[in-house]
Amino acid sequence: MSNIPRDQIWTSPLNDMEAVQAGFDRTKTIRFYDTTLRDGEQSVGVCFSPDEKFAIAQKLADLGVGRIESGFPRVSVEDTEAVERILAADLSSEIWGFARCVQADIDAHIELGTEYTLIEISTSDVKMQAYGFTREKVFERVTGSVKHAKDNGIKRVNFFAVDSTRSDLSFLRDVYSAALESGADEISVVDTIGACAPETVEYLVGEVRSWVGDSVPLHWHGHNDFGLATAAAIAAVRGGADWIQGTINGMGERAGNADICEVGLALQCLYKVPVELDLSKAREVSRLVQSSGNYTVDGWKPVVGEFLYTRESGAVANQFHIPEAIEPYSADIVSAERKIVLGKKSGLSSIKLKLEELGLDAPADSYGEILSEVKSQATAAKRLMTDDEFRSVVSHTLE
Repeated sequence: MSNIPRDQIWTSPLNDMEAVQAGFDRTKTIRFYDTTLRDGEQSVGVCFSPDEKFAIAQKLADLGVGRIESGFPRVSVEDTEAVERILAADLSSEIWGFARCVQADIDAHIELGTEYTLIEISTSDVKMQAYGFTREKVFERVTGSVKHAKDNGIKRVNFFAVDSTRSDLSFLRDVYSAALESGADEISVVDTIGACAPETVEYLVGEVRSWVGDSVPLHWHGHNDFGLATAAAIAAVRGGADWIQGTINGMGERAGNADICEVGLALQCLYKVPVELDLSKAREVSRLVQSSGNYTVDGWKPVVGEFLYTRESGAVANQFHIPEAIEPYSADIVSAERKIVLGKKSGLSSIKLKLEELGLDAPADSYGEILSEVKSQATAAKRLMTDDEFRSVVSHTLE
């Protein structure tokens, strides 16, 4: 478990109000179930190779992820290979499989030796209609699939009710009960299309907790269609969730899933809730996933963005020596480098700091001329100035 020193967190003292902090059970550590290799790969255009999935799984274990969803072996031969390799690696994280309430899906994991499996089926009327299911058929598949898994070597089953948040609550309660009575060990509340406000999430998770009791591990799985996946995950914890499911970089179908690193950071820094995640490894695994998925996240993305601790603005650079004046938490938490870059928005303080960084000498009365040339060149090029270009500007200015 990662414990962030409070002196590295510089958030608002108003966060300490009872109305903000009430409702969280801080006696338990929130853990993460990562589905980057399955739900994350559903991002349009992303295709991980078995080698890439294996490397990502290793980094997820280093990150402290409690559970890694290895994949869906019935998708392809490549997915089967990836699952086999991850299972054989003896990682510190539990390795979970994904299956529909279809016997062949479950058998694929049984054959591979997967000991933990998440089993899904839709429970909302609109989804059942889309699949041609009746409520009776859903009950039949849930009970049969869970029992089959438990009778054939699967040690733990998590029943995953697709589109839980748009399901009839009385029906959802009955399906969860049927799953548990058939041998399911855990359940997931699932916001498949990101349709819930955070307040709704807290209410629903609380309701489900009251149905299943305190002893059943309860998961939250939410998507980011309204940009609220992190907030919803926090609300789920407040409602009683033990596990948050999500992905690295928030990858996933449509607008993606909850970003587990964002959730872990917010829970610790804003709500003082302990989590099982080493955020100093977050940027490392993020870069690997971006490279493997052939995409790049925004430079301003929380936790992992390239420019979170990079300062171009002269007004901000003037405060660079006091990190808490311009940042809400220390760069050390996420193992990021604080640095100054030069561009159109730079100021005299930027010039002074960059000269010091590069070990260059220039009289203070030359800073204005250097800054003017930096701004001119950066504006014309519509990009930041490189260090070599800056060295050249300094050299020409001092000739």
